[in-house]
Amino acid sequence: MTLTLLKNAQVITVEKLIPNGFVLIEDHIIVQAGGMIDLPALDAAKTKVIDLEPDYFISAGFIDMHIHGAGGADVMDATEEALNTIAQMLPKEGTTSFLATTMTQEHHKIESALINSSAFNSPPGQAEILGVHLEGPFINQNKAGAQPREYMVEPNIQLFKKWQAAADNQIKVVTYAPEIDIDMAFTRYLAARGVIASIGHSDAQFSEVCSAVDAGATNVTHLFNGMRGMHHREAGVAGAALLIEELTAEIIADGIHVTPEMVQLVYKTKGMDQILLITDSMRAKYLREGEYDLGGQRVTVKNKKAQLADGTLAGSILKMNEAVKNIIAFAGADALEAIQSASMNPAKNLGIYDRKGSIASGKDADLVVLDKHLNVVMTICRGEIGYSRES
Repeated sequence: MTLTLLKNAQVITVEKLIPNGFVLIEDHIIVQAGGMIDLPALDAAKTKVIDLEPDYFISAGFIDMHIHGAGGADVMDATEEALNTIAQMLPKEGTTSFLATTMTQEHHKIESALINSSAFNSPPGQAEILGVHLEGPFINQNKAGAQPREYMVEPNIQLFKKWQAAADNQIKVVTYAPEIDIDMAFTRYLAARGVIASIGHSDAQFSEVCSAVDAGATNVTHLFNGMRGMHHREAGVAGAALLIEELTAEIIADGIHVTPEMVQLVYKTKGMDQILLITDSMRAKYLREGEYDLGGQRVTVKNKKAQLADGTLAGSILKMNEAVKNIIAFAGADALEAIQSASMNPAKNLGIYDRKGSIASGKDADLVVLDKHLNVVMTICRGEIGYSRES
């Protein structure tokens, strides 16, 4: 039995903030959390003690539902080395688990990425792959963004079945355009199998989004980006996302993809419970400015922007703890709810809240320690330290 004790910091639980608290881990699981006054007697010889600072926060680890790459690696590289690189880099920003996100490409390349992602198992101490987010190719060419138009196809149940089999049933989210889903058959198929139908890269009108929600769509991919925007005579996908309570919304809170004012609008309209902070980051994250590849397209990274040659935004280099900081600054959210939009909300959305997303006995020991400025001090992935600022 291996015990790890984090103590003398503020512990963020669902019920409250414990000002002088501890979290006790046994192997890969949280055993107990509470105030220091309730700390049980421990065998010093069998306990690793991590003494923190009173103004530090201990939170559940962040979950990134939409990330393509980091550290020079991309999910579409379809190699074990690429996923290993991403899984090693993400704890630096407090992310302890993620969905490996694909993009529109030749079908055999998507399939290779799916097979590779489903076979990969990161060890404790690295961010864990929770499954796959299939972004495209079932999307609208009119809202392509940085997705290659030539490989886009209409929603196809048979093709999805093939890919889900290749992925060993690990496709958890599908970004698609409902307006090209004939009779909403694809939407209903996903919903019936517990796969999140996420509206994105879509030119749907408000009424078409309503039909998709009736058929089982529950999420919107990177709100405002790659979709029909709001107009006073047509609310579009963006307006539907704000108005329809059944829809949760991903946000890239970097101040580039969505302005601070629009983030504030989402916060005031939807409430933090329905916001999912994501990074949508590409391989250039953690690297220098320069030229990189995204799905066979040249991307230039400069001044924190990743763009195609025509100026189209091509993912981000955003880090998850920066997204948490930004939504506080942009929207006036408090720190606790901002943190939960990167941890609890995605866990609930993915149906894994029984084991991730909050600090509670019996859950995975996925934790991030943040200083008072919400910089990452330490990240623990399934009981093992994946990042420490001191080292």
